[in-house]
Amino acid sequence: MNDLLEQLRSLDANDIGRWPFAIRAAVIAIVFVAVVAGGFYLQIVRDYQPRLERAEREETDLRRNFEDKQRMAANLDDYRAQLEEMEQSFGAMLRQLPSQTEVPNLLVDISQTGLGAGLEEKLFQPSPEVQRDFYAELPIRIRLEGGYHEMGEFVSGIAALPRIVTLHDIQIQRSGGRGNDRPDRLTLDVTAKTYRYLDEDMNGQ
Repeated sequence: MNDLLEQLRSLDANDIGRWPFAIRAAVIAIVFVAVVAGGFYLQIVRDYQPRLERAEREETDLRRNFEDKQRMAANLDDYRAQLEEMEQSFGAMLRQLPSQTEVPNLLVDISQTGLGAGLEEKLFQPSPEVQRDFYAELPIRIRLEGGYHEMGEFVSGIAALPRIVTLHDIQIQRSGGRGNDRPDRLTLDVTAKTYRYLDEDMNGQ
């Protein structure tokens, strides 16, 4: 052993050709193994690096999804309470929609609102129903004549009705054209829309 160590110390790194054959073979073998191992390692790293990065991204996404679901689970009672409140509000809105049998009375209420405000009714023309997703829309063309304040009272009266009625395409102009001797008299053209829930029709089918 001591002879081997002494022999290794006496080797001249600048004159490898004079090294003993066994040592040269051992060095060549060591260098070959190191090169092969290094190349193999680099090949593995190059092949698996994208997979590793993809796995890390997936892990991040999964952790984020888990945290989101954990927060949702923690707030589940609040969500249920909000859903119940929304269902109650939606039910209250549906109750404001007239049934098919209530529509004629609602039309009378709309007409009486204009007359009660002191306006003169020139046109009151219900149009055919237009069916939407879960409700039917009933447009009514209305033309009223009167003063500005009376028209404001009419709009307020429509808003105060117990059923949902909306006003669209509002146009106000002076009555009688340029020769009108009453410049304060105005004509209101408006389309009022009321709505009917279609569930009763579906249940009847």
